[in-house]
Amino acid sequence: MTAQTDTPGSVTAVYQVTGMSCGHCEGSVSAEISELTGVTSVQAVAATGVVTVVSEAPLDEAAVRAAVDEAGFELAGRA
Repeated sequence: MTAQTDTPGSVTAVYQVTGMSCGHCEGSVSAEISELTGVTSVQAVAATGVVTVVSEAPLDEAAVRAAVDEAGFELAGRA
């Protein structure tokens, strides 16, 4: 899935993250990505490894990767 515009001023991107196995993992990934400038919503699902991010503008994938790395997981790429 590629980034898509949901409403004026918001972009949704879906990423695949490896290594998440529980609610704590979801919280760690969500907290780190939420700190990126422009992010308005993050939903991480450990069971699937899918992380959905809503932001004011498209995010730099390197910044998302760094945030996921900081949480202790690996960004596999776009889902």
